[in-house]
Amino acid sequence: MDYIKNNRMFSLLGQRGTLGVVLHDLASSDQRIMALSADLIRTSGLERFAAEYPDRCLNVGIAEQNAVGMAAGLADEGKIPFVTTFSNFAALRANEFVRHFMAYMKCNVKLVGLGSGFAMELFGNTHYGLEDIGALRSMPNIVILSPSDGLELAKCVEYCVSHEGPVYLRLSGRMNSPIVNRMEYEFKAGRGIKLRDGGDAVIYATGSMVSAAIKASKELAKDGVEAAVINMHTIKPIDREKILENKDCRLIVTVEEHSKVGGLGSAVSEVLSGESCHGRLVRMGTGDRYEKAGTYGYMLEKHGLTAEGIKNRIIEVLKSPGGY
Repeated sequence: MDYIKNNRMFSLLGQRGTLGVVLHDLASSDQRIMALSADLIRTSGLERFAAEYPDRCLNVGIAEQNAVGMAAGLADEGKIPFVTTFSNFAALRANEFVRHFMAYMKCNVKLVGLGSGFAMELFGNTHYGLEDIGALRSMPNIVILSPSDGLELAKCVEYCVSHEGPVYLRLSGRMNSPIVNRMEYEFKAGRGIKLRDGGDAVIYATGSMVSAAIKASKELAKDGVEAAVINMHTIKPIDREKILENKDCRLIVTVEEHSKVGGLGSAVSEVLSGESCHGRLVRMGTGDRYEKAGTYGYMLEKHGLTAEGIKNRIIEVLKSPGGY
């Protein structure tokens, strides 16, 4: 499949729908690929996959721990299992099984976290995925990917198939999602991608927040503030080189649809903490508390995770005493 030609379709489908399309496409030429879902075949975009490959698509029911355990067994038999469930259930309910089978035993399981961040809207905090990166990032051997759009998700799925080892693939945003990548490019896990240049600030963004960061950077430029934007599609291993390249920028900003505790902001701060001198770090994400539920747009706006919110926060910091 020519993924560039299907970019608009990926945007309309959102990352969940795109997952199903790409997995179906790759499965036609790789018999090892299997899909397991915790009663979310349709929600995962796997209906077509299930219809065409019924013996390679398993609905294990609402049993996320069992799904990871079954996937580990299939992986040991040479299969490449993708396990799909909502991100909070993947990272929290199945946490011990992820630790034992994926992190400790290094089973070749690809765990897909659906609807991360606030995508589950009025389902509320029981279904929001705001701690998943933090819950998994401390586990050894697991690659954590957070694609910015449908095209990048397709590249992440291709990477999952080619990479021998456990991967957590975090899906964010909703249907009709913004297109970030309009041209073909080389995807390398663990290597951030600079999307805009700027010397006044550098914004590290991941997942759904990459498009918001780009818009914020464009608006800042109108006010004479040049902010670089770097797409951190890989949270683990984090791109230390890219972070250290920009450590002298006077303002370093991280933006994520995730808690400020344990996510991208924490990963960047851990790298910078080993440096004797670096610019001020401002982490943008959700606070260390649970808020009342709301629609997707409302929750993003409430937490300042919009282009306007990012722009305003950067201007606020740059105009504060000392420029910090």
